[in-house]
Amino acid sequence: MNVDAVVMRFAGAMVLLSLALAHFHSPNWLWLTAFVGANLFQASFTRFCPLAMILKRFGVQAGCAFQ
Repeated sequence: MNVDAVVMRFAGAMVLLSLALAHFHSPNWLWLTAFVGANLFQASFTRFCPLAMILKRFGVQAGCAFQ
């Protein structure tokens, strides 16, 4: 598994988790969804992703999106 796949899986999991928490706990958890979406949006232009940088340091194989 490469960095790209891990980043997409992690982002998807965070969106689903925040939606579940917003539904069962507090609507303020939707801010996490907004943060994840904004980070994905800016990463598509800048190719800067903090999670991708952390994963590379741990030795996860680089993908084509975050080199």
